[in-house]
Amino acid sequence: MDQTVLYVLLVSAISFGLTMLALTDIILKDFGSTKAKIIWHFIAIVPIIGWLIYLIFGFKKGQRNKPA
Repeated sequence: MDQTVLYVLLVSAISFGLTMLALTDIILKDFGSTKAKIIWHFIAIVPIIGWLIYLIFGFKKGQRNKPA
């Protein structure tokens, strides 16, 4: 396989994993409104940079839901 293909696959796999982590974090947090949560979901699923935008601007927003 060409090395370029391997690099693209590696970047894609890392991006996919970080996107899944961002989406999981969004699901577990309370952002105060459903609208804010939906907006962060749409931002996080933007390919390659969505998880980075969430990490920089959205990660500290919202509070973790306390277990019952």
